[in-house]
Amino acid sequence: MQTTFIFLKPDAVQRGLMCKILQRFEDKGLSFVGMKLVQVSEDLAKQHYAEHAERPFFPGLLKFITSSPVLACAIQGP
Repeated sequence: MQTTFIFLKPDAVQRGLMCKILQRFEDKGLSFVGMKLVQVSEDLAKQHYAEHAERPFFPGLLKFITSSPVLACAIQGP
């Protein structure tokens, strides 16, 4: 078994798509081992997206990812 991290970004949360998206993972036989609704801080966003810091889209990316909560999940499967 392997475990990996996924997160549903602000637009998925705002549009009410969380259940539909999570169902797709379950339909593929994956299991959720952890889940948390999180408001991403600017510091965490900068750390997570550090490889894009020099890109022209970086400020917009930070604004988007910190605009509302995200759903952070750990999923497990073969």
